Amino acid sequence: MTYFNTLFLAFFNDLSANNTTEWFNENRRTYEKEVKKPFSDFVEEMIKRIRQYEPEVQIKPSDAIMRINKDIRFSQDKTPYNTHVAANISKFGKKDKSYPGFYFQLSPEGIIIYGGAYMIDNTTLQNIRNYIANNLEDFSTAYNDKAFKEKFDTIQGARNKRMPPELQAIAAGKEPLIANKQFYYTASLQPGIITSDELPDKLMEYYLAGKQVNDFLRLAWTP
Repeated sequence: MTYFNTLFLAFFNDLSANNTTEWFNENRRTYEKEVKKPFSDFVEEMIKRIRQYEPEVQIKPSDAIMRINKDIRFSQDKTPYNTHVAANISKFGKKDKSYPGFYFQLSPEGIIIYGGAYMIDNTTLQNIRNYIANNLEDFSTAYNDKAFKEKFDTIQGARNKRMPPELQAIAAGKEPLIANKQFYYTASLQPGIITSDELPDKLMEYYLAGKQVNDFLRLAWTP
């Protein structure tokens, strides 16, 4: 099934050139028909597919879909709307972007996919690091999985230069990634896939490729 047509991409191309409240209000019906409704239907399908692997994901599309309105309070760019649609699928959805989930963003530039853990508080970070320290082989197996390497290459994230004494030796030799402050992975796809009937299957390929890493991070989430 195809969820999006060329009018979806055209809307965002036009929005990029006319990113004002006035233009958006004039074209709201197009947004509702060609963007909002099909994206909600697509996210519902993705939730359904992911729920087969994560039964705890009992959210609705509205719980996962990010607002198209931008938060411009602390941004130099004061244009009011995002020029993409995005959703974060996990048991918490968009409410908690730090919990390991599956994020995807669609725009005329293409598809961006993220997984793993990003905005992590200090307590959770310590839990993850301790879990890695106690499960070094399982962690290495997860991010060296063939499908993960092919789709995402590696786990990314900023690193602390200083580590707690009990973790310094591990960071220096056995597992440098334990020094990360974030543990995320990302990939991008060409925009042509958005209007293809292969879109759900293609995104599920990436979901499954990252699942082993996400599963590990979820186990690490609480001590």
